[in-house]
Amino acid sequence: MSDAPGPRVLLVDDEVDFLESLSQRLILRGLAVLTATSGPRALELVNAEEIDVVVLDVRMPGMDGIECLRRIKESHPQIEVVMLTGHADLESSLEGMRFGFFDYLTKPVRLDHLIEKIQEAFERSQGEQIAARETFTDKLQQHMIVADRLASLGELAASIAHEINNPLAIISESAGWLRSHIDRQDISEKELRTTADRALTRIERAVDRAARISRNFLSFSRGPDTVVRSVDLGDLAAEVRELTLRPAVAAAIEIVVRRAPTGESVVETDPYQLRQVLLNLVTNALHAIDRDGRVEIIVEGGPTEGSIAVIDTGPGIAEEHIEHIFEPFFTTKKEGHGTGLGLAVSRGIVEKLGGRLEVENRPGSGCTFRVVVPKSRE
Repeated sequence: MSDAPGPRVLLVDDEVDFLESLSQRLILRGLAVLTATSGPRALELVNAEEIDVVVLDVRMPGMDGIECLRRIKESHPQIEVVMLTGHADLESSLEGMRFGFFDYLTKPVRLDHLIEKIQEAFERSQGEQIAARETFTDKLQQHMIVADRLASLGELAASIAHEINNPLAIISESAGWLRSHIDRQDISEKELRTTADRALTRIERAVDRAARISRNFLSFSRGPDTVVRSVDLGDLAAEVRELTLRPAVAAAIEIVVRRAPTGESVVETDPYQLRQVLLNLVTNALHAIDRDGRVEIIVEGGPTEGSIAVIDTGPGIAEEHIEHIFEPFFTTKKEGHGTGLGLAVSRGIVEKLGGRLEVENRPGSGCTFRVVVPKSRE
C-alpha cells in the first residue's frame, strides 16, 4: 500500500455492502484503499500501515466513530479523518470537532464530493494547503457560533411561547368581552362606545407587547453576518432583561438594569451579535445563582468606549476553573445543561467587534463579566 501514489485511505464502516462498493469505486478512481468493519480493526490498521486519510462512520456498534476518532488522533495526530453519518445531528458534530476531525459528510455521499474531501484532507496532512486550513478554521468557528445560538434559542423557546400566549389571551378575552356587550339589546350607544374604546385599548396594548417580544426574538436569532450601526447599549440591556425575565422570576432572581445617561452609551457596533453575547452572560448568571439572588446589568459610557457589566450574586468561579472558562467545550454545568461554547463564542464575537470581554471573579460572592466595545468602528 505504501508504494501507491496519492493519499492512502482507510474506509471504516460496519455496513459491509456499502464498504465494499465504496472501496471499489475509490480504487477505480486511482486511490489506494484499505477497509475495516469496526473501530478496533481500524486502530490495528492505522498502527500497522501508512495511512493519510481515514473515512470513518459515526454510528457503529461497540466502539463508535467518535471514540475511534479520539484514539486515532491520540496516537496519530497527523492522520486526517473525514466523518460519515446518516444522522446529521449537532451533538455528534460538536463532539467530533472537539477531537479534531477534518470535516463530516452526510450519507448518502456523492463520490466526487467524498474524493474532493479526501484530497483536501491529504493536502492538509502534507502541509501543502495553509489556505485550506484557514478556510476550515473559519467554517468551524461559524459552526460553533450557530451551535451556541441554537442552544440559547432552545432555552428561550418555552419562555417566549408563554410570553406571547399572555397577550394573545388578553386579545381573545377583550374581543369576547366586546362581543358580549355588542350583542346586548339594552345597551345605549354611549355605553357601547365606552365599552368598545376600553376593549380596543387593551387589544392594541396586547398586540404591541406581542410584536415587541417577537421583534426581540427575531433580532436574536438573526444570522451571524456583521451589520454595524449606532445602538444604545442601554436599549440592548433592556431587551435582554425582557427576554430573560420569565426564567428569572421563576427562580426568584431579580434582574436590574442601570443605564448610563442618554447618549453616553451609544456605540457603532453589531447589535445582533452583541445581543447574543449579553444574553449568554445573563443566562450564565441565572444558572450560577440557581435560585434567590440578583443580577445587575450596568451600562456605562466613556470618551472612546462603552461597556456592559453583568454582575451576579452566585458562588463565583472556582480558582482551578478560572483559567479555562474561555476554552471551547469547557463547562462546569451539569451534563445536558450546556455545550461549553458560550463564553468561547462570546469572546470571539466581542474581539471581532474590536472590543474585549473581561472577567472579575469573587469566589463565594459572585462574578462580573464586562463587555467593552469601541464607540467608533474607525
